[in-house]
Amino acid sequence: MSLSLITSRITASAVVTQSSPWPSPPPLLTSFSSKPHDGTPPPSLTCALQCQHFQSCSGCTHEFNLHRPIILDEVTKFFADIGVSDFTFDSCRLWGWRCRAKLAVRGSSVMPLIGLYQEGTHDVVDIPYCKAHHPSINSAVELLKMGISELNVEPYDEDQGTGELRYVQLAVTTYNTSLPASERYKNGKVQIALVWNSRNEKSPSSTKLNDLATFLWRKGGPWSKLNLVHSVWANFQTSSNNIIFGNRWRHLLGERDFWEHVGGIDVSLTPSSFGQANTKAFDSLLHKMQKYVPNGVSVADLYAGAGVIGLSLAATRKSVKCVEINKESKLSFEKTIGRLPSNLDCNISWHHADTSMEPLSWLVGSDVVVVDPPRKGLDQSLLGALQTISMAEHKSKLVESSFAKIKNEKRPWILRAREDSVQIESKTALEESKLLPETLIYISCGWESFKKDCKSLLSGKAWHLDKAHGFNFFPGTQ
Repeated sequence: MSLSLITSRITASAVVTQSSPWPSPPPLLTSFSSKPHDGTPPPSLTCALQCQHFQSCSGCTHEFNLHRPIILDEVTKFFADIGVSDFTFDSCRLWGWRCRAKLAVRGSSVMPLIGLYQEGTHDVVDIPYCKAHHPSINSAVELLKMGISELNVEPYDEDQGTGELRYVQLAVTTYNTSLPASERYKNGKVQIALVWNSRNEKSPSSTKLNDLATFLWRKGGPWSKLNLVHSVWANFQTSSNNIIFGNRWRHLLGERDFWEHVGGIDVSLTPSSFGQANTKAFDSLLHKMQKYVPNGVSVADLYAGAGVIGLSLAATRKSVKCVEINKESKLSFEKTIGRLPSNLDCNISWHHADTSMEPLSWLVGSDVVVVDPPRKGLDQSLLGALQTISMAEHKSKLVESSFAKIKNEKRPWILRAREDSVQIESKTALEESKLLPETLIYISCGWESFKKDCKSLLSGKAWHLDKAHGFNFFPGTQ
């Protein structure tokens, strides 16, 4: 069996987790110093960050050679040692790449600070001229500061639990068919999500929230000179922990639907959806991945989120099955399939389920499995299932037992997955398949966990690694 593609995203601390808004870089990795210790001149500025916030901001960890992160030498050697000598690396866009940012709001209404925590502290560093941010994000931050000051909005005081505006999420959409393709990225519009320090929209401060939203829309909406703001949303959060978002969202102004075009399809994302920060790099990854999935096969997309990866494969495949534990992704999936070509002949489904429970049941009937796990890597039960199905002597027995489980399963999580599923039948009748996958595509955002999973998959000698590609999703980091 072939591990047909393992795609490794060279990343670090850019994915926001619930335990800590901006985690630190992996401790085993070092960063470049702006002042070489040996007296040699600094590296060429051709691919240098040149950001005035570098010394104080925790977002980027090195200034020079953004096109080639220092971990790349280790990555290349790792793949060469296991037989992949043609590892490739796409350096991607080096500045203005971040299209999605979660920023803390602190300071005062007179002098608001909007940025990231200084490393090892909860002191916010103001980063109005961030070189990683899409320029529209920096413009939206400037507009938000104006609104905070003009309307006397109090930024959150973490020690006292007081104040009104805690965080802001800024997401850029470059989807605009009224512009030539070459101009769409630089003219991106911003979805602004304000995290308000109240239980709901009926709090005493709700008037000020609405006033701030109106200010942003009037000064930055489609009829303003800026023409910058796509929409304004509110999220309500009163928790004293590090979780950024609460469970309650409210659409205030602007367009409700947020669209992006990646991997050849239009993708719908809500403010609560997980979205890749680097839109350009993600698009490159999807197009590379599509070359490794043959036409006419059945695909299982695990850890699927809103199904972007799986749906980008739907055009010429027999079936695509997406499995995701976050039920909030269902609405985005439904909207996305609504924009797929009407002549598409593919059996498409989305299931709200935990792939760590009975993982083999989600693998049956698929020729190709795509996994895009969180930074910790694959769940051990899924890793075990992938190792087990590669054992040829047990294969027929496992297929038979797994197929029976799918047909007769009465356990609650399988029933819930069926109830919460979305199903689009193909025009061509498909026979139920008992096949188990022979190709695995592993997309990774955690290098250390990927190495561990990769070694586990290869240890049984049944899987072999065929191709590997890297993408520079977070230039300026490890």
